[in-house]
Order: sequence, then C-alpha cells, then structure tokens
Amino acid sequence: MHDQEGVIKYQLEHVHKSINIPFGFNELSAWRAIIYRLGLIGQVEHRYDNLGFGNISQRLNAHSQQFIISGTQTGHLEYLQAEHYALVERAEPHDNYLKSSGLFKPSSESLTHASIYTLNSKVQSVIHVHSPEIWRHTMALNVPHISAKIPYGTVDMAVAVEHLFQTGHLDNIALFTMLGHEDGVVAFGGNLQEAAEELIKYLALAICFELPKNL
Repeated sequence: MHDQEGVIKYQLEHVHKSINIPFGFNELSAWRAIIYRLGLIGQVEHRYDNLGFGNISQRLNAHSQQFIISGTQTGHLEYLQAEHYALVERAEPHDNYLKSSGLFKPSSESLTHASIYTLNSKVQSVIHVHSPEIWRHTMALNVPHISAKIPYGTVDMAVAVEHLFQTGHLDNIALFTMLGHEDGVVAFGGNLQEAAEELIKYLALAICFELPKNL
C-alpha cells in the first residue's frame, strides 16, 4: 500500500505568522514553477486522490540548518508567493519533531529535507517530486532507492536517507527514489539549479526507456 501525499506525520510545532526575514523568494518560486510545468509538482484530479504532491526547499543561508519550504497543499498553484512557504526553524528527524512558522504549514516531506541538509552541509536545495517515469525505472537507471517497506514522512525514512549517505550510495548521484511512496523522487544540489538539473537529467534518461525501440 502506498502512502498518501500531503499527510503530515511528524510532531509539528507551528506558529501561524508571516515570514519576516531577509530571503529572496523569486529564484525559489521560479524553479518551482518550472518543475510544476513539467508535471512533477502539482495537483491533478486523477492522481493521488486529488491531493497536492511535491515540494521544494532552500537553506536560509549557506551555514544555517533552517530552511524555507513550500507549504503543504499548495500543489494546485503554478506560482507561489512568499506567503505560500514555511520556515523550518528546527528539525529533529530522529525524534519525529519539527518547529516552523509561516502562513502555511510546511510540507509533509519536511523531515526528509531536514535529514539531507543535516547530512550534507554542501546541499543548499532539495526538490521532492512525483515522477512515474524515474520511479518505475529505478533499477534500470541504477538509482539509489529506499525500500518499499519504509513509509514517507517518518523517522524510518529519515534513518533510510541517512543510510544512503553513509554507505556512499549518493557520492556520485544527487537523486534517489522512495519505493514505498508512489512515484516519489528526491533530488538535491549545491543550489537550486543543480538540484533541478539532476532531476531533469534522470527524467530524460527514464523517458528513453519508454520510447519505441525503432524510433
């Protein structure tokens, strides 16, 4: 059984208030709009019980553990404004706890984002999408992956992500799939462009497997 997107499973301490910090949202929203147009983030009536899917985040600054992430259930919007994001102020993946603020609560995948930022100080951006093509060709693409037995948005998922980093599976690739989270793919990078380019590269490779052999 696959988990539903958009269901927050962690212990959340959220303060409903505007994010009033020096942060440029334009680049984040621009890349999010591109990913939306590719159908990798969004909300589609016949997919995932019409729940929004996918999210994008960026560190507050190069040395911070805090990050900005798209709010839960904003998938139906093509363009996000500053008000549609949440600030994750503190995250404890192994304790299933997250503290945040914003006019929207943070995405249901925030603990996974937090795990990646904690495990690799060079990562400045994380993108979680739903790509049926990449997901179903995980093995053919030799993409690192998390077992189908691991549910998303949980402590077990955070531990599994940590294992991928510690075992070197993500040394030469900045992307992995979550086999227990239908179509779930996570890409990351030293900036938004790097994360998006890694995602798009593997989407192209996956689509190659689906083209007619005599094309």
